[in-house]
Amino acid sequence: MAITTVLAEDHHIVREGLRVLLAAQSDIEVVGEAGDGVEAIRIVERVKPCVLVLDLGMPGIHGLEVIRQVRERSPLTRVVILSMHSREAYVTEALRAGATAYVLKDATPDQLIHAIREAAQGRRFLSPSLAQRAIEAYAERGTSPELDLYESLSGREREVLHLAAEGLTNAQTGARLFISPRTVEIHRANMMRKLGLRTQVDLVRYAIRRGILAAEVEDAAGDPKAREDDH
Repeated sequence: MAITTVLAEDHHIVREGLRVLLAAQSDIEVVGEAGDGVEAIRIVERVKPCVLVLDLGMPGIHGLEVIRQVRERSPLTRVVILSMHSREAYVTEALRAGATAYVLKDATPDQLIHAIREAAQGRRFLSPSLAQRAIEAYAERGTSPELDLYESLSGREREVLHLAAEGLTNAQTGARLFISPRTVEIHRANMMRKLGLRTQVDLVRYAIRRGILAAEVEDAAGDPKAREDDH
């Protein structure tokens, strides 16, 4: 039986290359493609693939939240992260969220194919350059019983967190999630309260620590007025 696979990658040319690569494998069947996080969740929920190959830096809803929602809506779907980010925070958070494999974008095609096959069997895989000896440490840290305030957020609050951290206004977030700006405002207030955050700067810095945002945006977070005017 073929390993049914959905590709979630926002760069069309990269996604097309992945589709061609996987289509050449006799045991892998691409059954869906998505260009943003919201679309990825909807497709997975509809087709229930064996594997989702997911870029962490997805527009709409960040890859970490996509993992969580996929695990809730299609528990048998294994998630293979394909990312340019090799920092420990990204790997740890991806595993914590429920990813089975983490492959860097500089990996060889054979490594990605192997990761998909391993994930389909429920076996964990990390790119060799992430140091194989660290896989148990990542997994152990990812399943730590230590209280995690992020886990206290509802699915909708996490979605609002990811979009707000990217700088979207309440109106823009509402349009993306098909809810009203007022509803976004309520979810945002609840999310900020639960996480103990007060300003947009606090929110951005929290998102960076969690690996939700790339560290490159930290300079913007340092300016108290840089990202608050729209909220």
